[in-house]
Amino acid sequence: MANNKMGNKIRQLRFEQGQMTQSELATRVGVSRQTILSLEACRYSPSLELAFRIAQEFQLPLEEVFSYSPD
Repeated sequence: MANNKMGNKIRQLRFEQGQMTQSELATRVGVSRQTILSLEACRYSPSLELAFRIAQEFQLPLEEVFSYSPD
C-alpha cells in the first residue's frame, strides 16, 4: 500500500529535462510506464533502489526528487 506521506517531483523534473515522457524515464530506470504514472500520482512508494535510480537519472540527490512528511 502506498504511503500518502511520500511526495516527489518526478513530473516536474521530467518537463525540466526537455519534456521527457513517462515511457522514456521508465525505460531508463527499468520499470513500466504505469509504475512512473503511479509514482507521480503518489499511489505507489518506490523501493529504495528505484528511488536512487530515478534520482541518478535526474542527476540530483534523493531528497531533491523525493520527500517524506511524518505528519
